[in-house]
Amino acid sequence: MVQNKNSFARSIKKFIRLYFFILLGAFLAAVSVRIFLFPNHLIDGGIIGLSLISARLFGANYLPISLIILTLPFLFLSYKFIRKTFFLQMFFAVLVFIGFWLLLEPFKPFLGDPNSGSFLLEVIVFGGVILGVGVGLVIRNGACLDGTEILAIIINRKKGFTVGQVVLAINILIFGFYGYLFRDWHIAMQSLMTYFIAYKTMDVVIVGFDELKSVTIMSSKPKQVSNAIINKMGLGLTALYGRGGFSGTETEILYVIVERLDLSELKELVLREDPNAFIAIENLHEVVYGTHHKAPTTKKRRTRKKKAKTSRTL
Repeated sequence: MVQNKNSFARSIKKFIRLYFFILLGAFLAAVSVRIFLFPNHLIDGGIIGLSLISARLFGANYLPISLIILTLPFLFLSYKFIRKTFFLQMFFAVLVFIGFWLLLEPFKPFLGDPNSGSFLLEVIVFGGVILGVGVGLVIRNGACLDGTEILAIIINRKKGFTVGQVVLAINILIFGFYGYLFRDWHIAMQSLMTYFIAYKTMDVVIVGFDELKSVTIMSSKPKQVSNAIINKMGLGLTALYGRGGFSGTETEILYVIVERLDLSELKELVLREDPNAFIAIENLHEVVYGTHHKAPTTKKRRTRKKKAKTSRTL
């Protein structure tokens, strides 16, 4: 009974945290679009970008209507092809974004100074960063504001193009259409710059600052290399058993997950133990750790943990 209560409490806490960060992300996205982008005739990509075009043509009050109409087909696709929870979270994010868009109407917009040599530069940078943080929080917590991402996922499953390639192609078409429609290619290029800043910021929010790498090591001295990695760097690893395709020699292949800050030290350590070792390094988008596993820690964190343990002992 106690265990069920604890499990229920954790589920409620997780639910509240999830929707709080989706709400926060939608709020930041609305601030960026309402205060920074729209008043300066800049647009975002995807469905929000198309909605901003309609808002510029017919007035700001048409943005919520356009956003709802354009999002409905993608909500249906998310319900049919992805999962019901994603559909609910996306629906919540879009409604919250529209609500904040309406609530922010009385606030003064942030306009670029036309007399400044860096006209719109501060709008592009700050608007892009705030938008990237907002959208990144929404995506990190299992929802999205842009229906084109759903279309990209479906195309990825059917045709093999990556999600990033599809989204980029769609957004380039939207920015091109915007420049052609209003005969202003400068504003279209500035919108594209804002999108790239938002995209990179969003990537940092989703992946995090502590970027992880997966390292595959093939060495003729696997025992020495693995002992050095475990004892000198304090990292865990997995030994996989493989066989050379040409030589047929059986060997151990070492697999390590390491933070980017420790990567240089890991390479030096491996090559010091075995100068002929082969090292393959790949980027990891995300790593999920179970209850009995620990994330890799940097040297600074390990030092702080060691000092804390020593002080407790004393």
